[in-house]
Amino acid sequence: MSALSHSFFSRERTIAPDNYNRWLVPPAALAIHLCIGMAYGFSVFWLPLSKAVGITAPIACATDLSWLDTIFAANCDWKISDLGWMFTLFFVFLGSAAAIWGGWLEHAGPRKAGLVAALCWCGGLVISAFGVSVHQIWIMWLGSGIIGGIGLGLGYISPVSTLIKWFPDRRGMATGMAIMGFGGGAMVGAPLANNLMTYFKSPTSVGVAETFLAMAAIYFIFMVCGALGYRVPRDGWKPAGWTPPEAGASSMITHRHVHLDKAWKTPQFWLIWGVLCLNVSAGIGVIGMASPMLQEVFGGQLLGNTLKFGELSPEQKTSIAAIAAGFTGLLSLFNIGGRFFWASISDKLGRKATYFTFFVLGGALYYMAPTTAHLGSTFLFVTSFCVILSMYGGGFATVPAYLADMFGTHMVGAIHGRLLTAWSTAGVIGPVLVNYLREYQLAAGVSRADAYDQTMYILALLLLGGFICNLLIKPVSEHLFMTDEEVAAETKTSIKAVHDQENRLADFEDAVEEGKESEPLPDSSALTLAPTTGSSGLALVLAWAAVGIPLGWGIWVTLQKAVILFK
Repeated sequence: MSALSHSFFSRERTIAPDNYNRWLVPPAALAIHLCIGMAYGFSVFWLPLSKAVGITAPIACATDLSWLDTIFAANCDWKISDLGWMFTLFFVFLGSAAAIWGGWLEHAGPRKAGLVAALCWCGGLVISAFGVSVHQIWIMWLGSGIIGGIGLGLGYISPVSTLIKWFPDRRGMATGMAIMGFGGGAMVGAPLANNLMTYFKSPTSVGVAETFLAMAAIYFIFMVCGALGYRVPRDGWKPAGWTPPEAGASSMITHRHVHLDKAWKTPQFWLIWGVLCLNVSAGIGVIGMASPMLQEVFGGQLLGNTLKFGELSPEQKTSIAAIAAGFTGLLSLFNIGGRFFWASISDKLGRKATYFTFFVLGGALYYMAPTTAHLGSTFLFVTSFCVILSMYGGGFATVPAYLADMFGTHMVGAIHGRLLTAWSTAGVIGPVLVNYLREYQLAAGVSRADAYDQTMYILALLLLGGFICNLLIKPVSEHLFMTDEEVAAETKTSIKAVHDQENRLADFEDAVEEGKESEPLPDSSALTLAPTTGSSGLALVLAWAAVGIPLGWGIWVTLQKAVILFK
């Protein structure tokens, strides 16, 4: 890589001047999160891919083929259960990549991390398109699952540290805005993918490979624009008119910093890890089973009759499936809205109190869910799970601010990366718990309508465990904090360095005007590229429109589906 390209991608190159409008940074984060959030919507490809060879109907593999043989077979169709492994790969590699490269991200800066995320996520889609064209599922797993999963991890944590530093007065709200985009990615991507598959579908193709390529191109443009839009504040910057609270005013918020190498070994880190893991385990299990749960619990009540699910005709099952799709859409909206709402509320309540709310209210709602189901109250049942899913999303959005309060902002992105292994763990625990417990109940002769009762009680116990973990969290011991000298040695964006770079830039400009030789333009000349106060108004409108219009379209499509639930 040349010196010029290296300087362009460096953290120093992204330092913003004092007059930079900090509200330009959240759209950059949203541009990346809306793209990688399509991981939640990948199930839209399963049905078409399950008949990629047969086109109109699946062609089953020979019964004498082993599972390994079916992975390499090109003349028969894939099972949806095999395609579903993509979800496991997504979230395992998301957490692993965030944990492994979180420290590198803090030094490399969000621009470089965002560009690498774009290459991995979009490159993974291109590799998956090739896998579909040659009908090799292992290539899809490698492309989107592993390489794309690494892109998910880097893209997910890339804005966290930056936004927290830009919004020290609104940490929860800032991270809530960005992480809201990850929850909303499927709302935009899933209908987009459906439209593209319909467009590309032909007598010889289900349109998935072409859709992967089209979405890779669209996402790459958005993600690169987002990465190039990142700016970091110089050390010592703070919002105009904002005064940090006095040290000791809140024992749960520190103004100092803990190094990554020490932070992840503290009891506080592992207690917050438990808080996130247990909250996510409960919620993610429900997300995976939301549609069949509503159909099997209420059956014909959704159509105004008293028939149980097994007594419905195929046409009636099709009708309630459409209603259940509205339910899952509504849950998605609350998942997204909860990320912004609860994270913003945490700025007022405090992170610990906010998580107490999640565990107490969520536990009560899980415990009461079987009762509302037996009462036949669809409204209470749906409302309860909408609130639960808002707190599921809120847990993701609030935890970065919790970490910043506890360990400081200096390495919060790297610490958050390590913490996301809790998500990987929950991605296995939650679905396995809900799915296998349901199968066990059905095998024991429990009716479909009652098969979820025990599950709800167990999920309530998970939240009780989270409550205990949250209760035990205390401030970090004083001896673990870095000294000012250690912080200065770690950072690459000190105030002195920025001033020196500005002086070098001024000397360079003077030399050019006088026609004299001068040393090369300093690496951080990008300081002049940041929008000035005069142009930031238009830039702000365009930046928010670029992410707001797709997100608004996704919400509109989802609301149209959700309306069916109440007809």
